[in-house]
Amino acid sequence: MKESRLSFVSYEISDFISTLTIDHPPLNVLTDELLNELDSAIDAVLGYDACRVLIIRAKGEKAFVAGADINQFSTLDEVSGKNLVEKGKMIFDKLAGAPFPVICAINGLALGGGLELALACDIRIAEQKAKMGFPETGLGVLPGYGGTQRLPRLISVGKAKELIFSGVIISAEEAYENGLVEKVVSNGESLKESLVLAEKIAGKAPIAVSKAKATIDRGFAVSLAEGQEIETRSFVDLCQTEDLKEGVNAFGEKRRAVFIGK
Repeated sequence: MKESRLSFVSYEISDFISTLTIDHPPLNVLTDELLNELDSAIDAVLGYDACRVLIIRAKGEKAFVAGADINQFSTLDEVSGKNLVEKGKMIFDKLAGAPFPVICAINGLALGGGLELALACDIRIAEQKAKMGFPETGLGVLPGYGGTQRLPRLISVGKAKELIFSGVIISAEEAYENGLVEKVVSNGESLKESLVLAEKIAGKAPIAVSKAKATIDRGFAVSLAEGQEIETRSFVDLCQTEDLKEGVNAFGEKRRAVFIGK
């Protein structure tokens, strides 16, 4: 097992599952320093070839991530505003583009940049007490770390507009009903549930899971016909792997497959 701790972010790599933890009490606000540490931690996990699943979590009783550092907004101009959002986009895009699934354990408030961080993950598991929303229009701005683009791709366009225009904060249950999160669990259980799911995913053929993620993400941005072509190419690529042979043999022998990622 490998562990590393910075001032506000830490990560742990254990077997095939990595966990990245944000710890900036009391609200885990995304300051510039925290973003820098988040970027470094993501790079470290991406550099670990054996990783099959990453879990993003945060410490604290009240918030997952309550948003960006609002104190910096009053001094923003055209140049600094562009630099601010492009930095956040770069980090979140890097996370979204990870070759393995990323699960977000939402244990409390996920507002603004915090919700955008969750949206950059593949799967979101929220605790009952969690609340989510984009309050940016009440500050005179809009979600700038990808929120206006990822939210309507995940839920209905109309609902995305309602949430972003109004800045309303919704419950975990309403988020689930609208497809914003995949599961709602009891308070204090988001990490445990994320680990259960991560272990299920980590037990599957890693190249197949990685190809499935890439195929879904790439296919979503093109026509159905083009998506079908992407799917076919991915399937053909997998036909050449040792993991395919292992999976078929294990099925026939009624045993658990042991995938090596080749």
